[in-house]
Amino acid sequence: MKIMIAGDGKVGSMLTKQLSAEGYDITLIDANPRVLETTEEMYDIMAVQGNCATMEVLERAGVEEADLLIAATSADEINLLCCLTAHGMNKKLHTIARVRNPEYAHQIFQMREVFPLSMIVNPEKQAADEIERLLKYPGFLKRDTFAKGRMEIVELRVDADSPLCNHKLADLNSIVDCKVLICAVLREGSAVAPDGTYTLQAGDRIFVTAATDTLATLLKNLKIITHKVKHVLICGGGKLSYYLAKQLKRSGISVRIIESDYDRCVELADLLPGVSVIHGDASDERLLEREGLDESDALVTMTGLDELNMVISLQGTIKQVPQVITKLGRMDNSYILDRMPIGSTVSPKHLCCNTIVQYVRALRNQTGAALSVHSIADGHAEALEFRVDETTKNIGVPLRKLKVRKNVLVVGITHRGTQIIPDGDSYYEKGDNIIVVTSGESIIYQLNDIFEA
Repeated sequence: MKIMIAGDGKVGSMLTKQLSAEGYDITLIDANPRVLETTEEMYDIMAVQGNCATMEVLERAGVEEADLLIAATSADEINLLCCLTAHGMNKKLHTIARVRNPEYAHQIFQMREVFPLSMIVNPEKQAADEIERLLKYPGFLKRDTFAKGRMEIVELRVDADSPLCNHKLADLNSIVDCKVLICAVLREGSAVAPDGTYTLQAGDRIFVTAATDTLATLLKNLKIITHKVKHVLICGGGKLSYYLAKQLKRSGISVRIIESDYDRCVELADLLPGVSVIHGDASDERLLEREGLDESDALVTMTGLDELNMVISLQGTIKQVPQVITKLGRMDNSYILDRMPIGSTVSPKHLCCNTIVQYVRALRNQTGAALSVHSIADGHAEALEFRVDETTKNIGVPLRKLKVRKNVLVVGITHRGTQIIPDGDSYYEKGDNIIVVTSGESIIYQLNDIFEA
């Protein structure tokens, strides 16, 4: 499959890395020749320098032979024009545009027949949704949802005083007193697919599969104190802050935003009636104290600088704010991040790329493609959801009898609306949804790919 990626920024470069590794034929377009040169040296791709919204550049990039165009430049208008122009040159082309400005959301939906878009992605809106989910269940570092919200894979950190610390996984269900499954453990930057003899240690990050209605029980029995979030302090006033504040305000949560740019403060105050917008430097400890950091239920750091977000989050942790969430744009070193008490981390580019990769794989496999794809354990593993159909192998066969590929684990089954954490006697039937976690290098495109050849 030939894929064109317009824009070599955070999203574009991550997509180039992942999709080229999966063997797709990638052509990358960017106006900056130095950025292109660096990326071209790193990956086996073709690079085209120029304005991706022009016919001349698109023609040089081979738009007429392409199957998919992903427009992810920093300008929404260029992304839309790029897709419009490219589709005019190749009517069979699938197009995905990154559109971040909330002012465009309604009109693009209203004019969806005019814009030839297969998909629109908005990293900031996706990140806002993710943060809102985390705020609903304080105690989880991350939540990935499956089976239409009825089953989840949640991330937890094992502290020295945790009931799980120094216990084998075989003891898990007796400790938490509910049916869950640990599908991956991240220790010192390395991911492990554990078995029942694996002993958890302080500092481990564990990824737990559970039915959504058991999450409260899980937290309670792990003695993780949860509280209803009523007051949230947001540092940074970008698009993500706007989306999040709007959603939280709708849920009746008190929100304060600290932003350093005065004009942006005025704009946000206009857009978000009822939200307190404070002009100031969010890294100023005295300002944070004056604006009620100590009384906040949650601190969310979302300035444009990863380093500043981490510093502010560290202040929140020192002040014992119950929940701290840190937005990260470029920091990918999990070994360092594991050692920093900055709470949950959210990456808009990762969320956006997961959505696009899911579409790409579905395009490659028109039938039997994954219903959802989530990168977990800092990219060391993937969780995928599939629907069992008449082409699926081994229907009705107990899992213990299946010959499943190495580093693949079936972690959840949804059968007629019932969520099952499987054991060796579990099996699946036509119409069921299956959640699998893979930590291998090979890609799982269809459910039958999990079985040994």
